[in-house]
Amino acid sequence: MSETHTRVSLGAEQEPPTTYEKTIDALKLTGEILWTIVQIWVAIFQSVYAVFFPMEPKDVSGEIILISGTGHGMGREMALRFARLKATVVCVDINPKGNQETVDMIKQEKGKAFRYECDISDRAAVFALQQKVSQEVGSVTVLVNNAGIMPCRPFLETTEKEVRLMNEINVMGGIWMLQAFLPPMLARNRGHIVAMASMAGMVGSKNLVPYCGTKFAVRGIMQALAVELRQEEKDYSGIKMTTVCPYIVNTGLAHNPKIRFKDLMKPVEPSDAAEQIVNAMRRELVEITVPGDLWYSSYKFPQLLPARAVAILQDFTKTGVEPHAPNQFE
Repeated sequence: MSETHTRVSLGAEQEPPTTYEKTIDALKLTGEILWTIVQIWVAIFQSVYAVFFPMEPKDVSGEIILISGTGHGMGREMALRFARLKATVVCVDINPKGNQETVDMIKQEKGKAFRYECDISDRAAVFALQQKVSQEVGSVTVLVNNAGIMPCRPFLETTEKEVRLMNEINVMGGIWMLQAFLPPMLARNRGHIVAMASMAGMVGSKNLVPYCGTKFAVRGIMQALAVELRQEEKDYSGIKMTTVCPYIVNTGLAHNPKIRFKDLMKPVEPSDAAEQIVNAMRRELVEITVPGDLWYSSYKFPQLLPARAVAILQDFTKTGVEPHAPNQFE
């Protein structure tokens, strides 16, 4: 009985592929490899072409653009610029006074803006915000995750509260905003997400250890989300994504920046940074640094060097920030 059973089981096993089937599979794989190589070279050519002949900035008039952290700095400057381009701007900040000032500035220029207060670290509050904005303004077509905090402190002196706040606002807040505002974009296969990372999300920096971690996380979230949307069965090619990595910007976040070569690496003014960010979004760039030349000098070039050489270069340039005063974020 057992011998008969064994023979039956063996007979039920899948037959090994024939030589013909193996040949067909090999040809298919070869075709896929060749097509992949062609696509890669086309993408390289398109990228090089775009450097010399960039696409025309897309029209944002009529778009509903929600920006977090509009109470001051880059958030305010981006809101002003988008409003001047005839977009409807939804200003979100936890600070009602600064946020109202931004809305007033937009309306003084005959722009269209709405003000909402929200603690983006509170998931329920973010989803309530999405419902309210959808009902009162309309469906958000461009989301700019800009809000963030930047405690500057030696790693071992960074408090638990500071670490939690940085992660809750810089990382979790961005995730909640994406989970709340992305679904309507997916339903229409149309939208644009802009996330504010940092040069500190590309290169580590003294007195910014947990902050660097949050900004590396922002870049990782945006990259992974882009992969997930691209590999879905549905077509989500209408969803565009831009990650922004600014250098030191004069917003008050960076305390007493240390810059050895000040003529070459000056802090960026919020207005200049906002102009570059809006332009990058309108040209649908995937990731930028502000200023743009740091993409090569501070990010791509060091990737070609050994770790020891990168450390020597960082020690030579001596760029960073001084610590904040104790209890500033308590």
